[in-house]
Amino acid sequence: MAETIFSKIINREIPADIVYEDELCLAFRDVNPQAPIHILIIPKKPIEKVADAQADDQQLMGHLLLKAGDVARQQGCGDAFRLIINNGEAVGQTVFHMHIHILAGRNFQWPPG
Repeated sequence: MAETIFSKIINREIPADIVYEDELCLAFRDVNPQAPIHILIIPKKPIEKVADAQADDQQLMGHLLLKAGDVARQQGCGDAFRLIINNGEAVGQTVFHMHIHILAGRNFQWPPG
């Protein structure tokens, strides 16, 4: 996988407002927030997109979802937040290092645009 802005954040080559970190993942505030709370949670393992995850990534993928909920609650979202994962350029993925958007703090519409 090519180096991305997210791998540079993991390696501390560029700064980020980190709100959570463990051995498997990192969560930080989005620099272009789309809601009052907009946090990205990324695996430290380089996976370009969800469709590229393999069977041996099952535990990591579950860990990311559980931690997304923990981070959202820790940031004051309670149980009202939206998780978004874009898979591929055609649906809006711009950084090809799999990530989960945690959005909260405003009302959202359905379907999402």
